[in-house]
Amino acid sequence: MNNNAKKQTAGRNALGVFAPKFAELNDDVLFGEIWSRETELSPRDRSIVTVTALISGGNFEQLTFHLNKAKENGITRSEIAEIITHLAFYTGWPKAWSAFNIAKEIFKDENESSVDNGIWDKGEKGSSDWFTGTVWVKPLLTPDEMENLYNIGCVTFEPGGRTLWHTHPIGQTLLVIEGKGWYRERGKAARLLTKGSVVAIPKNVEHWHGAAKESKLVHIAISNMKGSSNVTWLNPVTEEEYNEVNNQN
Repeated sequence: MNNNAKKQTAGRNALGVFAPKFAELNDDVLFGEIWSRETELSPRDRSIVTVTALISGGNFEQLTFHLNKAKENGITRSEIAEIITHLAFYTGWPKAWSAFNIAKEIFKDENESSVDNGIWDKGEKGSSDWFTGTVWVKPLLTPDEMENLYNIGCVTFEPGGRTLWHTHPIGQTLLVIEGKGWYRERGKAARLLTKGSVVAIPKNVEHWHGAAKESKLVHIAISNMKGSSNVTWLNPVTEEEYNEVNNQN
């Protein structure tokens, strides 16, 4: 259980006097215990399940809150559009229309092809073979350009997004330009990353990096290509490993 989860008080605020037991169950059990069981099911997956259930049942009054929560948990505009489209064939067209009307307002500020960090667009979604969660990769310079020896790219991690464990045969350098996140080497304590952080990653050291739960992270990655692949991908960072790092603060 994530003991650092944000304390929910919506039930007590709305029904604390009228229905105190219901308010207690809502705040302390549903959001305090069930939503905090992140080892068993990630917040992102719980949001998908919850949004699906609400749309299926036509519970649109609660849908606004949970679509906002889904957005916080890393669900993108294109993903929520695909989820609702898929549900339309199982729950009915009118419910899908109603859900879209709410989702459009909540995700209206997310333009996935627009400038994301004030400098470059986000690029393309990173492969699940490399990342967990939603991550965008924008190549800036590749080795075949002007006989350059370096691969330089801008990587945008949505909240909860991170790399798999991996190594670099000649190392890598990260320059953080926005947000908050983590860098961790195997067997060592995690390092907090914020705007201006510079990470010199040693060669052949197992590590991962990515966004914090509540914030995106944008960094420039500089890799020396010198005659070999610049990365060896390993296993995913587990929810338990990720939660351990995020619970440090």
